[in-house]
Amino acid sequence: MLTAMQAEEKALHYFHQGFNCAQSVFAAMADQVGMSETAALRFSSAFGAGLGRMRGTCGAFSGLCMVAGFCKGNLTGNPEDKEIIFSLTRELAEVFKKEFGSLNCRDLLQLDTEMEKSARPSERTSDYYEARPCERCVAFCASLAQKLIDD
Repeated sequence: MLTAMQAEEKALHYFHQGFNCAQSVFAAMADQVGMSETAALRFSSAFGAGLGRMRGTCGAFSGLCMVAGFCKGNLTGNPEDKEIIFSLTRELAEVFKKEFGSLNCRDLLQLDTEMEKSARPSERTSDYYEARPCERCVAFCASLAQKLIDD
């Protein structure tokens, strides 16, 4: 088990290596959810930058939701079982929105309303990190993910 601070540091380590926000959160928890690092990185890779760099739901939040699904996800099609994970996801969304104002990557990055023209990620520079809340989102979601695992 990691502390919340160790989970944040591990997730940021992935992020600073160039992995996307979803990968960074989910891979930091890989061993605790019974996945290899490789599987976790592959599994979460499409969710970064608001799902495939389309700037929808924040990738860090998506990584957190993957951990939530591991911890409380339904194993039946029963509506009552599905309600448990849906309720948890909504609770996490409210906590995230309270901290950052939106779940939407486009809003968090203050981008215009058009979809990104390119799927190519931006180069990671010091200006990149300074201009975005992504590091904070990754650390925040990693900390929440670790708390879910601890519970």
